[in-house]
Amino acid sequence: MEHFFIWENWIYLGIILFILEIFTPGFIVACFGIGAFTASILAFFDASLSLQLLSFSVGSLLSFLAIRPYILKHVYQPDNITKTNADSLIGRKGKVKETINNDLNHGRVVIDGDNWRAHSYDGTIIRKGETVEVEALKSTILIVTPSVH
Repeated sequence: MEHFFIWENWIYLGIILFILEIFTPGFIVACFGIGAFTASILAFFDASLSLQLLSFSVGSLLSFLAIRPYILKHVYQPDNITKTNADSLIGRKGKVKETINNDLNHGRVVIDGDNWRAHSYDGTIIRKGETVEVEALKSTILIVTPSVH
């Protein structure tokens, strides 16, 4: 069995694990690939099997603790996340179709032809016909403020 743990096989294993990382999220499989590369270094110098397995374990663990958090923070988190569905309404402008009065639980706003229930952000009454900007979304109710032209 020890003849299997030659340095070339550790390199092959590391490459395979890095290829598998393409299909899995979270930079987990690649950490084991880094461990395989560290074990290949010791196998190149004819270290014992137990020392190779120890370096594989330590290399994997250190990459989990040191490299993975950095990768998750800087590689897997894009700076400009494209908002979709209702979240894309935040920052958009619309026209008030029914006067917005939080106390009476009234108010409707139309954005791109879609009619939404709306509440005022600060509780002020916003009259029909005014332009508003969406500040937040609470379930299916838009939280709006009067828009400054």
